[in-house]
Amino acid sequence: MKKWLLIFCALSVTGCAGNEIFKDGFDNEKTWLELEAQLPDYPKQENFLEYDSGSNSNYKYYVDEKSIQVGDDGVIRFSLIVESSAGAMNVSFEGMRCKTNERKRYALGQNNGTWIESHVDDWQLIQNVSQFHPHRELATYYFCPLKSIVGSEQEAIRALKAGMHPRVRSLRY
Repeated sequence: MKKWLLIFCALSVTGCAGNEIFKDGFDNEKTWLELEAQLPDYPKQENFLEYDSGSNSNYKYYVDEKSIQVGDDGVIRFSLIVESSAGAMNVSFEGMRCKTNERKRYALGQNNGTWIESHVDDWQLIQNVSQFHPHRELATYYFCPLKSIVGSEQEAIRALKAGMHPRVRSLRY
């Protein structure tokens, strides 16, 4: 009986070691590296594309079409403009990772038309909370259809102008 237990333990250890080798041999996902964000020109109102941020908001949301950048690192970067009912505007330059459902703010706009670097430089999960609702809508219906990043700046602009990405529209209707 002890002999069988000893053989079983030896096979278990060998099997575990073999699984590690097998896992490591095929676990070739590379570590993600973020490209350095290049700040765009400050947004101009004639380049604003409004998008539907859902019924939960009294604000208007825009993306500056001239600022959209689809990066080789899997991040779509863009200027986001939020306008209150009184006409006050908040401007930010942001990034979105479709693969991980995260967003990052790179810079904030100032009233004099310049950018200042954001003090929060980490990626944040776009959660089901009200402050990220407009980001979630932008990701789901325009920039990350079916959780994959758009292929180009032009594709993102077409989706914004159409009111929804065609891949998402085909599933809704």
